[in-house]
Amino acid sequence: MSTEHTQHTHNNALDEIIAQRYAEIDEIRKMGIAPYPNRCEKQISCLDAKNAAEGTEAVTAGRLMQLRLMGKAAFAHLRDFSGRVQLYISKDNLGEESYAFFKKHIAVGDFVSVTGHVFVTKTGEKTIKVTKLTLLSKAIRPMPEKYHGLQDTEVRFRKRHLDLIANEDVKDIFIKRAKIITSIRKTLDDKGFLEVETPILNPDAGGAVARPFETYHNALKMPLYMRIALELYHKRLIIGGMDKIYEIGHMFRNEGIDTTHNPEFTMMELYQAYGDVNTMADLFDEILGNAAKAIGIEKIHFRGHEVDLRPPYTRVHIPEKWKEMFGRDIHEVLDGRQFNRAKLEEVAKEQGVKFTADDSDSDIFDELFEGKLLAEYHNPVIAMDYPTAVSPFSKTKPGDPEIVERFEVFVNGQELGNAYTELNDPADQLQRLKDQAAAKAIAKGEDAKNADIVDADYIEAMESGMPPTGGMGIGIDRIVMMLTGQDSIREIILFPTLKKLDEKEEKAEK
Repeated sequence: MSTEHTQHTHNNALDEIIAQRYAEIDEIRKMGIAPYPNRCEKQISCLDAKNAAEGTEAVTAGRLMQLRLMGKAAFAHLRDFSGRVQLYISKDNLGEESYAFFKKHIAVGDFVSVTGHVFVTKTGEKTIKVTKLTLLSKAIRPMPEKYHGLQDTEVRFRKRHLDLIANEDVKDIFIKRAKIITSIRKTLDDKGFLEVETPILNPDAGGAVARPFETYHNALKMPLYMRIALELYHKRLIIGGMDKIYEIGHMFRNEGIDTTHNPEFTMMELYQAYGDVNTMADLFDEILGNAAKAIGIEKIHFRGHEVDLRPPYTRVHIPEKWKEMFGRDIHEVLDGRQFNRAKLEEVAKEQGVKFTADDSDSDIFDELFEGKLLAEYHNPVIAMDYPTAVSPFSKTKPGDPEIVERFEVFVNGQELGNAYTELNDPADQLQRLKDQAAAKAIAKGEDAKNADIVDADYIEAMESGMPPTGGMGIGIDRIVMMLTGQDSIREIILFPTLKKLDEKEEKAEK
């Protein structure tokens, strides 16, 4: 039998079920019973009912998840956000008329409220002996199949409501996500940071190198860009005297989608006046350590390895590690703010790193750095002191213009965050912005001399004086992935961005 024929048969069967359910709702209404009443009784959660002492009266509500009819009695499972509780429903306790209605019109997937008393079955399970049952909401579509659940990943992400119904462990991931974000806020609030809110719609797409989403403001007759970073507004606040600030919010980058990237993602950025990259490293230890405690873990299995999340985390200084691993001074492959391509290729060949003429200097460096230098680290590692060539907007180390005060955090090869001792010299910042604008123009085949300087207002603000500052950005989604042991970002975003289905594909998913 062909897949198309099987799908057609499935759709016909589903259409029949839906038609039957609508007819049943009409029948219920004719009986004078509301299939979707306005009010319901619920005094305790399902979990509290399950944990209540024997003999306790329980008034609760939820979705009926399992139902086993046995003539004059039935066992069922009722579920709400807190968990499940077993129900015992019998003609003797419910009454003949109510039990007949229950048998004929109540099905798995329906929402009901129940009143009864808690007792313990012969198998030792706390159960509610139901004396009153009320229909709260009649489900039209059948629930996902009981034993196999909903396993098609595309359908799971497109129809998250069904995923949450069928796969109870999915709910736990998002409970943990909420606890992690709450923990991050608490850590920063307790240290005197102020949470701020900055615009999502920006006149310029600044603060990072990424392709933005564009829109247009009709009243102002001007283009706007959805933010790709928070940095430039935050630094204005630092200049204005708000010494310790943070923001957790959505960023938007019009770029590719893979297991670690979604066009809309959650980022946390913070800035601390009178701090530096070392201040940020200490703070990261607290943020991640507290987040792990908030969900009750010290270790997690992630990307094939056990990860120990107890701080402090290992700090690796890239120049020292480069010397240790490759037997060379890292400055040999550096040339001011650029790489020495010939020397970089020489090291790559020695280390067996493959590359082509189309690979950028940064690509080759990343292969050496992440593929070789960090390969031995599975626990969180803070990699410090990057080449200026890959960090053009960081402050250089005193006495070494080829190395900057920057770190990135990695766990098993996945980047979690980025931090800097921020630039506060307006002339230096202006020159770097000019270099960036020229590079963008050249990449587009335009004349670099005519390149517009983005963020001129920011330079003007910096000329008012900016204190020494440490800044850090953390990918909330990456943190959640790691702390919950998930390999795909789509598992930890409730509604990830997905390709729109055509008409035929939509029918196949129904």
